[in-house]
Amino acid sequence: MNAEQEGAKAIAASAAPPEAGDYVGTTEPLAADAVYFVLTDRFVNGDPSNDQREQGGTDPALRTFDRPVPGAPAGRTDNVGYLGGDFKGLLDNAKYIRDMGFGAVWITPIVDNPDEAFTGGDAVKWGGMFTDRGKTGFHGYWGVNFYKLDEHLPSSGLDFRALTAGLKQHGLKTVLDIVSNHGSPAYTMPKDQPGYGEIYDQDGKLLADHQNLHPSKLDPAGNPLHRWYNTRPGLAQLSDINENNPEVLEYFVGAYSQWIDQGADAFRIDTIPWMPHSYWHAFTTRIREKHPGFFMFGEAFNYDAATIAAHTLPRNAGVSVLDFPLKERVAEVFGRQGGGFERIAERLYLEDGPYERPYELMTFYDNHDMARMDATDEGFIDANNFLFTARGIPVIYYGSETGFERGTAEHAGNRNYFGQERINAAPKSAIHRSLKRIANLRATTPALQRGLQVNVLMEGDRAAFYRVLQHEGTQQIALVLLNKGAAPAAFETSEMLQAGRWRAAIGGGAVDVAGGGALQATVPAHGVEVYLLDAAVTEPQLRMALARAQTGARPRG
Repeated sequence: MNAEQEGAKAIAASAAPPEAGDYVGTTEPLAADAVYFVLTDRFVNGDPSNDQREQGGTDPALRTFDRPVPGAPAGRTDNVGYLGGDFKGLLDNAKYIRDMGFGAVWITPIVDNPDEAFTGGDAVKWGGMFTDRGKTGFHGYWGVNFYKLDEHLPSSGLDFRALTAGLKQHGLKTVLDIVSNHGSPAYTMPKDQPGYGEIYDQDGKLLADHQNLHPSKLDPAGNPLHRWYNTRPGLAQLSDINENNPEVLEYFVGAYSQWIDQGADAFRIDTIPWMPHSYWHAFTTRIREKHPGFFMFGEAFNYDAATIAAHTLPRNAGVSVLDFPLKERVAEVFGRQGGGFERIAERLYLEDGPYERPYELMTFYDNHDMARMDATDEGFIDANNFLFTARGIPVIYYGSETGFERGTAEHAGNRNYFGQERINAAPKSAIHRSLKRIANLRATTPALQRGLQVNVLMEGDRAAFYRVLQHEGTQQIALVLLNKGAAPAAFETSEMLQAGRWRAAIGGGAVDVAGGGALQATVPAHGVEVYLLDAAVTEPQLRMALARAQTGARPRG
């Protein structure tokens, strides 16, 4: 089967409704691929020749490379300049990412950003928020030309198309971060700076220019360059893009279609609530007209499930979202605050939740826009054991495989440079070893990727639940046992337990269970065991529970 045929098969699978008697949480192909999230500039500098260390000239206020955040406590550091991470550094470590058990890499925006540090806004300071003076576009979210690759990322012979092709050779898909609601910072500069508040087309023609004016001073009716922007302030001093201008939709559909053509497999949509549902519905419809079934998930930084679920509805964007409500509880329960599994159970919404296709939600415990999870090594191990066995598609932020910069927020270490030395040392970390084990188990266990979830026990330090997949010839029942306690925990599971020979996927061996019997197991401290039964579901009570779960799953169809 060639690549085109494989793509057609994947599209058909993602659109196919479950058949009668099927038990399936999602048919989305990306559900098989846990996601490793990389802030590209902060991962690994594989090619120092593209660092652009002279960018910004000799003026220290404008230079773009290596800009430490002032006010750091002794022994701590943060930086708002470029630090050299690039495509080569990512591709050089593709095997490292794949060997951990990931099937996809989410990278920050790749589009061209301004070539000077920003001189407007409030001065960056240690631990500050929404302070951008002195900051650069190292993160990629200050787009100036959305058709053009930023010069800090490629190397000779390694553009975006070559990167995605190289990642695929390692078995990794590419999730591209996209922005549509804002461009670069646009006003409050003492003197208008090149690039800031400007947007260019694929030919380098200027389409929009904020001209260093406060949004209320823009004149969309009289100045064509102002039509792209709203006349109300948005976030910080960012140029707030006018969703009602039809040129905007055409521009972004064209720009981001270009990157799909060069190998992007999925999109993460930044700040999705900042543009109306109607805009995103039009955008996703246009993308999928050319690329049927193309997977997208949005960032709606809100802990209310009903609010963020609106983006998943077909009449709106019809996309998945990052599961912020679940993240809140995961970070609490496995972090230093602590709590029982019952706190997490409340946020899974397996049967009557607000989400369209909850099994496609992107699950996580931290990222670049919030404090990294503040947890012990054991807390990270417990969190990963949960994320890689429960419903959803797990996302791990770079460095979390070793507890890198745990507990730190933006401008206090959250986005610090990881580097080759830390990657080389990662296998020495207990977090890394445990993550590799559970992530690779998920990568080879269809029920953990796409199966329905039925909870048996989620209380205190213990959790037990089934993941069941019965679809298109795959028949697999997984019984997941989690112990986040500091001592070994005994489990005796009889509820909905099907007779048969259950094999222990982690500890090895097998347990024969007779009809009406129980499965007894002891799970180590901060441990997990997954028992697998490759058989069709026959147990009546489990079938009843799965019927309810199937209704709540609402897969495509």
